[in-house]
Amino acid sequence: MKSSKRNILRYTLLILWCTISVSAVNAQQKPNIIYVLVDDLGYGDLGVLFQNQKDKNLPALVTPNLDAMARAGAVLSQQYANAPVCAPSRASLLTGVNQGNAHIRDNQFDKALENNHTMATVLKDAGYATVAIGKWGLQGTDEKQRPNWPAHPLKRGFDQYYGYTRHADGHEHYPVEGVYRGKKEVWNNYTEVSADLQKCYTTDLWTAKAKDYIIGFEKQHQAKQPFFMYLAYDAPHAVLELPTQSYPKGGGLNGGLQWLNQKGNMINSASGTVDSYTHPDYANATYDDDRDPGTPNKPWPDTYKRYATAVRRLDDAIGDIRALLSDLKIADNTIIVFTSDNGPSIESYLPKQYVPNHPTFFESYGPFDGIKRDCWEGGLRMPSVIAWPKRIPAGKVVNIPSMLSDWLPTFADAAGAPIPARVTGVSLVPSLTNAGKQIAGNVYVEYFESGSTPAFSQFEANHASRKRNQMQMVRIGDLVGVRYNIKSAADDFEIYNVVKDPKQTNNLAKNTDLSGLQNQFRNRALQLRMMDQEAKRPYDSIAIPGVQMPKSTKPGLKWSFFPGNFHYVSVSNQSKPAASGVVQSLATVTAKNKGMIQYQTLFKIDKKGTYTFRLSTAGKAFVKLHQINLLDADFGYTSGKEIEKTVSLEAGYHPLSIYALKGTNNSLKLEFKGEDGVWHSLSGENAVY
Repeated sequence: MKSSKRNILRYTLLILWCTISVSAVNAQQKPNIIYVLVDDLGYGDLGVLFQNQKDKNLPALVTPNLDAMARAGAVLSQQYANAPVCAPSRASLLTGVNQGNAHIRDNQFDKALENNHTMATVLKDAGYATVAIGKWGLQGTDEKQRPNWPAHPLKRGFDQYYGYTRHADGHEHYPVEGVYRGKKEVWNNYTEVSADLQKCYTTDLWTAKAKDYIIGFEKQHQAKQPFFMYLAYDAPHAVLELPTQSYPKGGGLNGGLQWLNQKGNMINSASGTVDSYTHPDYANATYDDDRDPGTPNKPWPDTYKRYATAVRRLDDAIGDIRALLSDLKIADNTIIVFTSDNGPSIESYLPKQYVPNHPTFFESYGPFDGIKRDCWEGGLRMPSVIAWPKRIPAGKVVNIPSMLSDWLPTFADAAGAPIPARVTGVSLVPSLTNAGKQIAGNVYVEYFESGSTPAFSQFEANHASRKRNQMQMVRIGDLVGVRYNIKSAADDFEIYNVVKDPKQTNNLAKNTDLSGLQNQFRNRALQLRMMDQEAKRPYDSIAIPGVQMPKSTKPGLKWSFFPGNFHYVSVSNQSKPAASGVVQSLATVTAKNKGMIQYQTLFKIDKKGTYTFRLSTAGKAFVKLHQINLLDADFGYTSGKEIEKTVSLEAGYHPLSIYALKGTNNSLKLEFKGEDGVWHSLSGENAVY
């Protein structure tokens, strides 16, 4: 009987082969992609999101170019950083993996980005040229390997790189003069080039380099190949330095910033006096410091003139780049995203005569509480704006919750490329373009920092001065569960409806009997993460709870087959499989044509305990338990090698998803053992659907 079913499966796969290509989008249709990531810019710093709605007597930032971009495209009003500090946030962004599954967590600055799928590897595989410009900070901590750091951008999918490789180098915006933080190194691929960069303010330097790359690329390729640019600015993050002069007039191909490529005069703003230019809108700005119209307004402190000028410079850069896209006639089919890595900071790195930098001055955190390193909304909500004239309606507001880790699958989807199975994010293309069905994503953050939320009077008393330590944030629908200073997995979540109560003033867990919802948040937090030895948590050893048992089940594993020449294990973005069915075991599938098979099942655990899973395959495969990346036999996997992972599970039913590339005679073997040490195969005896 089993043999007959296997033959039926093989036959079905043969006759239902279709010629659907996973790269159905041809080179001419694939959009160029520019991802602009700035450093420590708050949600409230953008005019369109917050500043434009403020009382005119209060100090305000002006971002005309970003406001125009929002009008032409879309605002993502509920997008979250994966972590409230740069290194883990950027790592999750580039890999598409949340902090519960990430290799870089907490404050692991300069730790090597894992050698796995990244935005760049996925898009390069889809035919893109890839370039990274600006701040990296994920290269590896061993300086003896300089300049061949283990996770140099060129080793993580990028064809070209120009920028600050080390995290701390981004704390100084004049690499040659080193006005406040000393001289820094700028790298052109593996060559250090700072000696030629006199008077180069890094916001200008990265912008001019980005424009130079785009101009050269389009001239050479004439729209026959798309490009992906990761443009990571190190501003407005400290040090709060000023440019040398006003932004060059005009913009685009013949105006704005220009790459001159001359030693000592590399860009057309590399003249004048370093750290000297304040934008005229802010040079003589005053404000109502006591909110009393009967008293004179006071001048802005210099610290905030500097911050405002740095933000305005970034805004000018965006306008300049968008003008270039229009001049080159590639704007319609170029995706450009602007966002930040975490909430606003209290850092300035300026001498003592300057007042401290407090985000309260501009209310950079917007309508929320919290800043960088906080898991309140103000530390995690991002100022995300996207334009893609060909596909995104003008003036759109996307209100679904999302994370920075959703951008990798979004770009893959836009490029017609498969989404790696390892990715925990989801494509936002349906919500952005009003085409297709939006898959709900998961919003989850975990982070440790030994400090406290600042004691700002503008923050709720229950938030100000709150000890941070171990923190978690989980979002379910409109509700956000937050835990600070976590001692155990049993600690309650504070629960807020952040749509109705963005400042998180009303802790629903105090006012309502939400015991069932508390359990839902606790369970969800455990089902979204895997422990990491270098970022230990007080809930690491807690058994992962199962899901509610369906009303009716049948033994076996549901399978779906997607034909195509997949280069890596992926979550198919095809709407329907070419074939599907049920099997009682992970049988060898012989297919005439290549493709990918996905198995979905509920793994039944009779007894709480520790369980080890073991996987081997002649091809490539990936296993998820709940939303946990359990076993990775994909990127860099050696055929036939056994890999295993041990987890603690509660008795009950646990969702298992198994993704495997299939060709001729590609075997797949998944086993498990409990505390009795006996290995068992996954089958209809322990798996239901």
